[in-house]
Amino acid sequence: MTAFLGKVSAISSSLAAILPIRRDLRFNLPADRVLDWHPAGGPGFAAFLNTFSLFLPVGERFFIDSVREYRDQIHDPELKKAITAFIGQEAMHGREHEEMNDALFAVVPIAPKIERFVKNALDTLGKYFGKEMSLSGTIALEHFTALLADSILREPRLMAGAEPHYAALWRWHALEETEHKAVAFDTWTAVMGRGPRAYAMRATGMVLATAIFWLIMMPALLAVLRSGGHLTDLKSMRKLLKFTMGEYGIIRIQLRDYIDYFRPSFHPWDHDNRKYLLQIDDFLAEQERLGY
Repeated sequence: MTAFLGKVSAISSSLAAILPIRRDLRFNLPADRVLDWHPAGGPGFAAFLNTFSLFLPVGERFFIDSVREYRDQIHDPELKKAITAFIGQEAMHGREHEEMNDALFAVVPIAPKIERFVKNALDTLGKYFGKEMSLSGTIALEHFTALLADSILREPRLMAGAEPHYAALWRWHALEETEHKAVAFDTWTAVMGRGPRAYAMRATGMVLATAIFWLIMMPALLAVLRSGGHLTDLKSMRKLLKFTMGEYGIIRIQLRDYIDYFRPSFHPWDHDNRKYLLQIDDFLAEQERLGY
């Protein structure tokens, strides 16, 4: 494997885990394209990913805090290294999506309110559910992001024709989400084990995370679509369905792998898509050539 793969080590399972690498990339997104950066998917699919982006900076900070709470309890030196790299990657993701969100704030007045609502929801979860359930929610939401990342990497049509800077941001995020997709889960296993209580908390975390995410995401998406005048645009809605649940299906193609999370013996690398990580060297070289 190429240099980007870093060191391969056994962490908390019998599977080999890839050690993530923190990469400091900037994408210099053209702010004037934030609403129409995805011509093929139309304003509906752009709004879907823009709305998802509103969750990311505050979500990444929640993930970082949840995993950091347990770093001192980890004795495996390789897992400790992976946690440090995970934190670094998530911090970079949050920074770049803040730039995307700032562009959205300037043209969609409801967007800052959505981001604040997400932050308040995560703060409330952390306060009332405690650090164990916060980590359970983190590994559940990390599974979400890993599945969406896999869709982007698996289905080239999802980003075909998109504005290059935005497409590069989402591809970079997808590659690194894939690279570190087991780190939070391995942290959970190291501190909680694989017993009935750990499984019950993990499953409960996914049920809660799924419900809370979609209860916020759907009204937020509708509000963003309404603000752009696209809620009653049937052409935009058809494209949105095509790219989320239809032929291209960023969500549809992951339903089976989502359900697999509830298998007691589940591990993120059971869905072994590390082949996509072989693209990272070429991706980085392309970004350097383009001067992003």
